[in-house]
Amino acid sequence: MPNALRARDPRTAARSAVLILAVCAAALAGLTVAAGPTAGAFVTSWLGVAALLGAAAVCRLAPPETLDRIGVCVVLALGGVLLASTLNFLTSDTTITGQSFLAFPVLWAASHLRRGAVVLATGIAVVADALTLLLLVPVETAATDLVFFGAVLVVMSVMLVRGNETQERLVAALQEQAAVDSLTGLVNRRSFEGALERALCAPAGTGTGLVLIDVDAFKTINDTYGHPVGDDVLVHLAGVLRRQVRADDAVLSRLGGDELAVLLPGCSAEVAARRGDELLAAVRAEPLHLADGTLLALSISVGVAHHERAGDLRSLYSAADAALYEAKRAGRGRVAVSGR
Repeated sequence: MPNALRARDPRTAARSAVLILAVCAAALAGLTVAAGPTAGAFVTSWLGVAALLGAAAVCRLAPPETLDRIGVCVVLALGGVLLASTLNFLTSDTTITGQSFLAFPVLWAASHLRRGAVVLATGIAVVADALTLLLLVPVETAATDLVFFGAVLVVMSVMLVRGNETQERLVAALQEQAAVDSLTGLVNRRSFEGALERALCAPAGTGTGLVLIDVDAFKTINDTYGHPVGDDVLVHLAGVLRRQVRADDAVLSRLGGDELAVLLPGCSAEVAARRGDELLAAVRAEPLHLADGTLLALSISVGVAHHERAGDLRSLYSAADAALYEAKRAGRGRVAVSGR
């Protein structure tokens, strides 16, 4: 099923569908009993009630993600439109009460489905309503009712779709802010630890490498040049990391302060150690250009650890952290590998 015709949140859409289908079934049953239609229309109305209740049962019992994947969500919207139109035609009901049943599937689609499905459902609802009215009442009356009710459907759909899309953009922006360090653009510690846990739980393979990086003499840089330059150093180092670590599954992070990290899933111990050496060489080769035109040479200390099999986050991080402090104690500006 194309993504444009799927639900934004299948689980919420299914719960809402159950409620709307049950309400429509109850309303249709009540109107059928009260109106006392002809025998044919009476049977048709009760078949409609049964169809609505059956659809509600499916939405209640079946896995929402499966329903959405096979297209049941968009079929519900279109089926609701066609059912309401068919009942209106068979019962010769052109009142606003009868037409209002078209609003239920359109309202549900606009609230829960993506733009393509909403356009499809709304368009078919307007066309179906037009055909029903033209077949049952004079053209002038049909045109008046269609303009009024069609406008209601279209405006309702447009407003809900725009509101949902705006909400999605805001949620995406908030999620990015929660996951990304605002200064460097690298993922933050929380996101990094989540990625590290997933990597350590992956099936056995070549293993997982972790590289921890500290900026040498970072406090001195801040004291000498000011904190804005310290921020520039971190941004510069983030750029160096991105250029050196191009693997699609690698995760680059600022853990806090001047501590950066590189997660290397599916990486051998030899490759992880080599990456640490490459990062150190790249930082030394790319000094920071200051505003006055001078070059600020940078140096980092690097700790590398590797796990062959699934393990826990704490042990891998502790091994890399111990290696990092070993590099610092040995004089900084070097790489230390855990276990060597």
